[in-house]
Amino acid sequence: MGDALLRSIGKGKSVKVVANGKHTARSVLLTGATGGIGMELAKRYARPGRTLILWGRNPQRLTEIATTCCARGSAVFTRQIDLCDGEAALAAFKADYAEHKPDLVILGAGLSDIQPLDSMTEDPQKVLQLAQVNYATPVALATAAAQNMIPNGGGHIALIGSVAGFYELPCSPAYSSSKCGLDFFARAAGLAWEDKGVGLTLIVPGFIDTPMSRRLEGPRPFLVSAKSAARRIIRAINKRKKVYIFPWPFRALRVLERLLPQCLRERILRSLIVGQKERQ
Repeated sequence: MGDALLRSIGKGKSVKVVANGKHTARSVLLTGATGGIGMELAKRYARPGRTLILWGRNPQRLTEIATTCCARGSAVFTRQIDLCDGEAALAAFKADYAEHKPDLVILGAGLSDIQPLDSMTEDPQKVLQLAQVNYATPVALATAAAQNMIPNGGGHIALIGSVAGFYELPCSPAYSSSKCGLDFFARAAGLAWEDKGVGLTLIVPGFIDTPMSRRLEGPRPFLVSAKSAARRIIRAINKRKKVYIFPWPFRALRVLERLLPQCLRERILRSLIVGQKERQ
């Protein structure tokens, strides 16, 4: 195919995959590109004339998705990075924006965790990681994106939340609260940036069939495939939706839950028993 692949050495270095074909002004930066949804989004955004900047933690998967997107005609730049290091993430974004000027930034990286059934509390170290990866770093990156997009003619930002952010889950306080915080940030920042030419979409999925959700030991109602999720997310971004909750039963539940007395709501939440398998 005549593609060139330059592999990185060390944390935070870039892998460059240059495909034959013309570049276009359209440039997309995607975090979480080595996850189930992220990889599907990258594939669907890959096309001739489009630049993709793909961030992820897993170097092997980064190379795989970069090669796939390259074969579809995109110019692909990947970055192996851990979003637990917010300062490094901001520095990396500054460098990537200066070089590629993405007009669409999708902040899809995230962690999940369930409190062990035999534990009194969550692991404080994991709580810190969840707060950093699910809230602090994406909020900072979204702000950095808007700060750069505004003087450059605008752009669009998408944040990936979760329906867990609607509920105070006793089995996962850190995860649910991090997604709740992301929800409020997206709504507030969307109001602040809309008149400045920067749109913001909050994506709120339910259960998606990915390796992360397969760790859950319990029901996963209204399960959606990663491919279907990617299609829906792209459609919502294209329509410039401010908030997109899917699948539809979770939108209906938002209406029904408001009718519940708080005491009954808390009783239902306390009754939830969810476990998870260890990471492979």
